[in-house]
Amino acid sequence: MSAEMATKEPHANVERVERARSGWTFVPCVDIIEKKDELLLVADLPGAKPEAIDVNYERGVLTIDAPAPPRQDEQQVSFLLREYGVGDYHRSFQIGEGIDAGRIHAEFRSGVLNLHLPKAESFKPRKIEVKTR
Repeated sequence: MSAEMATKEPHANVERVERARSGWTFVPCVDIIEKKDELLLVADLPGAKPEAIDVNYERGVLTIDAPAPPRQDEQQVSFLLREYGVGDYHRSFQIGEGIDAGRIHAEFRSGVLNLHLPKAESFKPRKIEVKTR
């Protein structure tokens, strides 16, 4: 089997979006967990560098962008099988206005982004005390 025959383009979790930069855009797998005081977003961004990850929250829309650089110098490697794609990660979510934007924080470890989205006080559930006379 020749190297050309074994090479295939990656297509899983890929989408084309309007962008100024050409190339593939990958849709990272994400879990969003609702906790009492926050939403926790966990996103897989393998190959991304923490300093290159761009997280934006504006008008209730959360956007994650990160470049995924090539693992190998394509000019110096002869692939027998190629499944890892090169491109950028992009994902957007309509979260709403119930997030305290000033307290959003993130950690990135082993290719996984943990994004903490604290709920605004006005959107947290409130127990109403019932009084008797």
